[in-house]
Amino acid sequence: MSVEIALHGARVRYGPLEALHGVDVPVPAGRLTVLLGRNGSGRTTALRALAGTVPLAAGRVVWRGADVTGMPAYARARRGLSLTPEVRAVFGSLTVAENLRLAAPDGDTGRALAAYPELARLLSHRAGTLSGGEQRMLAVSRALLSPARLVLLDEPGQGMSAAVAARTHELLGGLAATVVVAEQSLPPGLAAAATVVHELRRGNVVFSGEPAEVGRRGARGPAEGLGGQGP
Repeated sequence: MSVEIALHGARVRYGPLEALHGVDVPVPAGRLTVLLGRNGSGRTTALRALAGTVPLAAGRVVWRGADVTGMPAYARARRGLSLTPEVRAVFGSLTVAENLRLAAPDGDTGRALAAYPELARLLSHRAGTLSGGEQRMLAVSRALLSPARLVLLDEPGQGMSAAVAARTHELLGGLAATVVVAEQSLPPGLAAAATVVHELRRGNVVFSGEPAEVGRRGARGPAEGLGGQGP
């Protein structure tokens, strides 16, 4: 299985605090990968390190065999990476329609409205006036319209109803791209679509393996998955 992008020995510091302690996170090409962990585990930092929105204190980011550790986030975006962060993922001063048109290179936003028909009645509304769940729908729909070959999303279902979140996970599983999703827990839709799960705890990868193993690992210790590391 080929690797699209990977963190190698990645360390990230916020001031005196180290958020990632030399982690290795390989992401299979053309598949869906989940970064799992509670708040403060390092999952969001790992996602940001892949995107280039936080610098590495040590280690490397390798994308399709090229070392992109020093490549800024905007250059990674131009190369085909799309990041949907947990907050501030839409342009609040623009309308829903304008947000969608910016994400669609050909101007066709039909795919986003088919995925989230709830947005159709909100096209003239400014994105900043939407509810939290509506903003997440808009943010994810922008990712669906993007031509990016590497799509990173931080808690895409946050604020959505259970039904809309399940629909979102199904949509992400069907994308023709490499997809990385950071989540606090593993919902059924992502478990069915994911190839690999990396679980982080206190800045370390404590488990790497198949989704089916996540629920069974407690009886054998957290670091016994495929390629797992101890804390």
